[in-house]
Amino acid sequence: MFRVFTPFLSYPCTSRKRIEILVVGKKRTAAAAILLCILLCLPPAVAAQQSRDSVLKAPSMTTDDSTVEGKKTESEDRKDIYLEEIVVTATRSEKTLSEVPAAVSVVTREDIENRNVQNVDSALNMVPGLFDKRAKPLDTTARVVLRGIPEQKRTLVMLDGQALNDGYTGAVNWNGLFPENVERIEVARGPFSSLYGGNAMGGVINIITRMPEKREFTLNAGYGSDNTYTTYASYGDRLFNRLSIFASYGYGSSDGYATDLVVKTPSTPGAGTPVTGAERTTDTQGNTAFLIGDRGDNSWWRDSAACKLAYDFTEDSKVFFYFMRGNYDYDYGDPHTYLRDGKGKPVWSGSVIADRIDPSRLSLLESNFLTAGGARTQNNYNLGYETRLFQDTSLKVTCGLIDNEDNWYITPSSSANRTGGPGKLNDTPSTAFQSDLQISMPVMEKHLLTFGAAYRYDKADTTEYDLTDWTDRHSKGDVTFESSGKDNIFSFYAQAEIALWRNITGYLGIRGDYWETYDGMVNQAGQEGFPQHYGSRNDFAASPKAALVYRPFEWTTLRGSVGSAFRPPNVYELYRTWVYYGTVYAANPSLDPERSVSWDLGLEQRFGENSTLRASYFENYLKDLIYRQDVTSTYKELINAGKAETRGVELEMEHRFGECFKVFGNFTYTLSEMIENSAKPSTEGKRLTGIPERMYSLGGEFTRGPLLITLTGRYADKQYNNDENLDVVSGVYGSYDSYFIADFFIRYRITGWSALVFAVDNLFDEKYYSYYRAPGRKFFGGVSLKF
Repeated sequence: MFRVFTPFLSYPCTSRKRIEILVVGKKRTAAAAILLCILLCLPPAVAAQQSRDSVLKAPSMTTDDSTVEGKKTESEDRKDIYLEEIVVTATRSEKTLSEVPAAVSVVTREDIENRNVQNVDSALNMVPGLFDKRAKPLDTTARVVLRGIPEQKRTLVMLDGQALNDGYTGAVNWNGLFPENVERIEVARGPFSSLYGGNAMGGVINIITRMPEKREFTLNAGYGSDNTYTTYASYGDRLFNRLSIFASYGYGSSDGYATDLVVKTPSTPGAGTPVTGAERTTDTQGNTAFLIGDRGDNSWWRDSAACKLAYDFTEDSKVFFYFMRGNYDYDYGDPHTYLRDGKGKPVWSGSVIADRIDPSRLSLLESNFLTAGGARTQNNYNLGYETRLFQDTSLKVTCGLIDNEDNWYITPSSSANRTGGPGKLNDTPSTAFQSDLQISMPVMEKHLLTFGAAYRYDKADTTEYDLTDWTDRHSKGDVTFESSGKDNIFSFYAQAEIALWRNITGYLGIRGDYWETYDGMVNQAGQEGFPQHYGSRNDFAASPKAALVYRPFEWTTLRGSVGSAFRPPNVYELYRTWVYYGTVYAANPSLDPERSVSWDLGLEQRFGENSTLRASYFENYLKDLIYRQDVTSTYKELINAGKAETRGVELEMEHRFGECFKVFGNFTYTLSEMIENSAKPSTEGKRLTGIPERMYSLGGEFTRGPLLITLTGRYADKQYNNDENLDVVSGVYGSYDSYFIADFFIRYRITGWSALVFAVDNLFDEKYYSYYRAPGRKFFGGVSLKF
């Protein structure tokens, strides 16, 4: 059985194993060359393994298994059948990859199982055109962006068709998802507001969860570097040929490592205590600085419980329900100062002379070495119903709720010390409710009309408390700040799929979104003029899109599209004002939605059943970008000010040698640039923050009998965190460095139901920063049981 999918064009041998290899770009050539040599030296499998027959399943956006498999013939030679992945995200209807009017990638459960994937976003880090920013194992600021359009709030992420972007900042809680629950992930690149509304400026990522077709038990357990433990258990079954059930629980914890470093720039000259242990370095802009300590090991734990039920009333009518509760908690161990006085005692505060040859005075507070933890509890509910109304007309109704019942973090104050002292507690619970009604009906047999309506409601409340003891979040004092807000979005959409000719298909779509914000409130406790309440505001956005798919030959697909997208301001941008070291970062209740216009062209060329080439070119034009304006040196306010452009190329090449050896490569070039910015003209002509200019990936997978070996690698260019691109220095705390990461994974199946796994992440021990100090070489081993 052979399958096509992206980014890994999968041609599994009959033992369902695969090989992945990528071509390496010009940087990190030594490490990449070593990895490539290892991959090419692997011998091909000497024989294919027999596989069990499998059934072709068409996926649904909201329901169970969506893997397309082929059934073997009964002939003596048992020829393999070539079948393509079927996807639904790009059109809201079932299409093969070569038919969709967009660049779409699919990551399957098999891809996830054949790598050491501990976080769902990490399963996407080899998809072309996608950048996964994860600085450490539990990163509360992890984000996935598409086609150079920055920040998670501009890329829509869905779970079984329901948006995961929260109602506060538009962020996604990637730490609350366990990869073992995922059946497949579809990544559709390009503007999709015509089908999905706001947040879909860069594209859409749809995570489809598992639903086994027969009884199964799964148990995984593992241990790795930094005293990391993981456990996972699940049960699935189908009862009475109608009721499908799936339940799972996963837990992970780690002692972590020192991710946060203490770096101080010199103060004005003066007297101080001579110390040793300071390491001369620079900040990200090249100014002299000293590394003097760290804030302790970043420990964490997380768990997730999930339950999914589906009931088939008839072959054409079914209902499903999904619930997931995810928790995470992070903290920091004892901080460390590297400074010692003349008697060898640790130095935590005061004025010190860090370099005797070139005297540099540092002014220290013990609070410089402190940071604190936080936690989040999120509940996800999803209910859906599908039926056939008449003939081939189908109806889908879904509704979902994201309830962030807990979302807090603590900040020690400047007068705090290691044993206690004052601090701040910030808590922001939020709610996002959404519903969608979709009807798909054929028109004159050759065409398809999809239309429907949607509704979304967001609410977020932020409260900041004084803490008498920053080490105890229950030592709440007075409320120092409050903000809250709500919004509604009422939507309608329609898309016509038109068979223009036997090998040309056109798509015309439009969506209208009526957005309203109301009940806005800001309260700076104790300050004159507060609280302030804001009236309702509204806006309307129409998001059209047109696309063509041309298939001149069976193995060739040409596609092109042009469309617009929008993103309404979120509750954070409208109402959340905060203060940091005397500077006020003000929200703006008068913000308007951001808008974009995009177009792309794509080519997919298959060479028989063994090779595929894909290429895409895209351009995005963004306007009314929400940006911070420097009103004064200590007051910054959000306004609609920016115009930006991103353009780039995505290239993919895959080839299979024999039945169990496969090579592939992908390369992405993205030029992202601020074009106009009245809020800060000095940023014009500069690269957008958080976007690497070049990315590529490589990897390989070898299987022989019960043994599977996977090698993968990925490269990303340096990113800027400063909007004027002043942070040019790499390899220092706070920088966003280029990196090439190689990962190794091996699995040995002891029996048909048990396997041992071992992994080495960051095989060549690449040293780099993604603001925090990134993980070095890490080891992981475990056992997997499946009955």
